[in-house]
Amino acid sequence: MLPTNQFTQIRFAVLAVSDNGTDKSESSGRTIINILQANDHIITDFKSVKCNEEEIVEQIETWCTNPTIQAIILTGGTGFTSRDVAYEAVTSILEKEMTGFGELLRFLSYGELRTSTMFSRATAGCKEARAIYALPSSTNAVKLSVEKLILPSISDFLEELLQK
Repeated sequence: MLPTNQFTQIRFAVLAVSDNGTDKSESSGRTIINILQANDHIITDFKSVKCNEEEIVEQIETWCTNPTIQAIILTGGTGFTSRDVAYEAVTSILEKEMTGFGELLRFLSYGELRTSTMFSRATAGCKEARAIYALPSSTNAVKLSVEKLILPSISDFLEELLQK
């Protein structure tokens, strides 16, 4: 069965992850919200948490039980420092990982960032029929991810998740 694109207005939750619970991830979170709202989507919740694996997992799992949330976007904590644990948190709870998302984001970012794009561990996947994305905290990476990857594909992704 082909997707019907029934999802024209999607309800998102956004999580900003950082060393101190604020900083550029908060700014990137607000950028995500602005882009989504400009495209007529709904922001159901926005939170900032420290880059702590348990806190990240707890927040995502809480949102996955909320019937008003269809998609979750996390920003920050996807790098390679010892403090960056968002990738581990997200992938530990995903039912399926969309490896192509991170691969495509790194490919599209290569022209601007060159080899430093390899240090991004951005990923996407699903849990309990919710689309989940983990993005870097860079505002440019957030804009690219949301505008070029998430928005053009989210309706089809949600359709796919509902198929039995």
